[in-house]
Amino acid sequence: MQEKPLILVTNDDGITAPGIRALIRIMNTIGEVVVVAPDSPQSGMGHAITVDNVLHCNPITIDDGPQIEYNCSGTPADCVKMAKHEILNRVPDICVSGINHGANSSINVIYSGTMSAAVEAGIEGIPAIGFSLLDFNYHADFKQAEEFIKKITLNVLLNGLPDATVLNVNIPKLKKEDIKGVKICRQANGYWKEDFDKRKSPFGKEYYWLSGEFVNRDKGQDTDVWALENGYISVVPVQFDMTAHHAIQKLNQWEL
Repeated sequence: MQEKPLILVTNDDGITAPGIRALIRIMNTIGEVVVVAPDSPQSGMGHAITVDNVLHCNPITIDDGPQIEYNCSGTPADCVKMAKHEILNRVPDICVSGINHGANSSINVIYSGTMSAAVEAGIEGIPAIGFSLLDFNYHADFKQAEEFIKKITLNVLLNGLPDATVLNVNIPKLKKEDIKGVKICRQANGYWKEDFDKRKSPFGKEYYWLSGEFVNRDKGQDTDVWALENGYISVVPVQFDMTAHHAIQKLNQWEL
């Protein structure tokens, strides 16, 4: 009998978040699921790892299902490291991260704990996908995304991924029948125009809230932002070699 694929599930919103609970249910229809996820929200953590503190990783049961689950005191990247090196008895066939509550398109991929978990898996040689739904609501409806998530996951299991590449998948906040399909895209050239809301506590101490608005400088129709604004699921292949290869020739002209 053919062995079921071993699927590692993680996220950055925390192990009890509705997004990861939905992702676990989808993955249970595909293979053998092991969950290693943060015990508290880690949004915006990026690729941080724990180096100056201890890590705790404990078995936990949250809801019914055949999955095996662990909550981890560390970051999303820590969770993947713990899973591969301490918990699993073989290398996972795939790692899926999410479903994130909110977008991870364009420059958001840099800050995303969801995508950093997927990237960490990729670094470890595990095919990986980060899934995000463009709905920050804790009670967001993930049902419209289930069929697409399953199809993308099965395609990665069947076809594999190019070396040093993971997938960043973003899903618009639309009903299933209104989603036009899936587009393979590039990351839009955008940034956050940031602001700090300066306030004072009742004791007169100053504190700040980070706020801002996303600015899309990219008018191309082949970007993730364009796809999402036009009713498509965006799939961006992400590489973790951060070398700016196009700049090497120019820098070699410097007198160093």
